[in-house]
Amino acid sequence: MILDTDIHNFYEHLVLKEIEKQGLNQRLTPYQLADLCCLTLNQLPSHYIRHNVDMIYFTTDDERIEMEQKVMTSLRLAYDKIQAVPSR
Repeated sequence: MILDTDIHNFYEHLVLKEIEKQGLNQRLTPYQLADLCCLTLNQLPSHYIRHNVDMIYFTTDDERIEMEQKVMTSLRLAYDKIQAVPSR
């Protein structure tokens, strides 16, 4: 088993999906995006999985909605921090 390819935090997928949905990947520099991801993920709980498809079968609609709301809230706070610092 290779940990860096077999296991990942499901919130990473949700954060990247929301960044793309909001178009932040088009508005921020690569440095800002990396900082945004780190700041956002550090606010969220860890939820490690092996396969994304597992989440489809083992997460209720309410749990999924709650996870997505946590991502949006954390992303907004992280984005505000990024915007307060001059870009590199």
